[in-house]
Amino acid sequence: MATLVLHGSDEVVLSAAVAEKVRELIGDGDRSLMLDEFVDDYVIGSVIESASTPPFFTDRRVVVVHQHDGTTTEDIDVLAEYIRDEAEFTDLVIVWRKGKILKALTDALKVAGGRNIDVTPPTRAADRRSWWEEQVAVAGLSFDAKAMSIMIEWLGEDVGRFAGLAETLRATYGAAVVTPDKLEPFLGERGDVKPWDLTDAIDGGNATKALMVARRMMTAGERHPLQIMAQLHNHFARLAKLDGPSVHSVGDAEALTGAKGFQAEKALKAYRNLGSSGLRRAFDLLATADLDLRGRTGLENDVVMDVLVARLAKLAAPTGRRR
Repeated sequence: MATLVLHGSDEVVLSAAVAEKVRELIGDGDRSLMLDEFVDDYVIGSVIESASTPPFFTDRRVVVVHQHDGTTTEDIDVLAEYIRDEAEFTDLVIVWRKGKILKALTDALKVAGGRNIDVTPPTRAADRRSWWEEQVAVAGLSFDAKAMSIMIEWLGEDVGRFAGLAETLRATYGAAVVTPDKLEPFLGERGDVKPWDLTDAIDGGNATKALMVARRMMTAGERHPLQIMAQLHNHFARLAKLDGPSVHSVGDAEALTGAKGFQAEKALKAYRNLGSSGLRRAFDLLATADLDLRGRTGLENDVVMDVLVARLAKLAAPTGRRR
């Protein structure tokens, strides 16, 4: 049989992946006879006993054990010892919810030939679309290409919201192909976005996209404007490290910013686009917005952020560049 460790950054996605894996392992078997699940307040000895006990009236059993706040290193050592000599009739699924997976567990997994499965959605656009296509298929749905693109863009980083959406779409359309006109009535509020989407849009001089991203961060992402301000300040502070005559290459940018590869190259390009005067102007705008957010003018926070983001993006636009 197999030992699997499932982990990921999104709790809802992880739970859905565990449920799907359990369904796959049980197949057409009797769930009540095959499955033992340990969520919290369990004794690790009970888990080992369950995994080591031959199944009754079935040819194998499935044991699911969830890491929780009370899980100790001693518990993991006991689990690792079992995995090294695992029962041939048990599929063991370990759900790792917090922190780095302990070395004792990963070492035992390698010895036993188990699998470490990260269900975190990928960040690269091409990989992310493939990942979403797989999630849609697993959910028993079929999307046309345009509907898929709309859903990916709309949900953004809120991948956990897909489970509820999928259930609604299945109940409404069954096996029919989901098209944009079928999808859009169920989308509701847009999801959160990746933090760097905002700075990328600003650096690219795309005010429209930057405004949209900032609004989504404040609404679906529930970020306070001062949190976004801190992110923007950190971004321009990194660019300020490049403000000198000795910066000539990506290697120089890596040494000064601590960023590596593509990130350093992106920072260098953004600085060169702004120049020293543009960078100084960006800090002036940030300082003004900070005071406005703290009540200097009485403007609503979303208005202050709209003005700030639009002006920062304008600095990077061809007509707004200063040297």
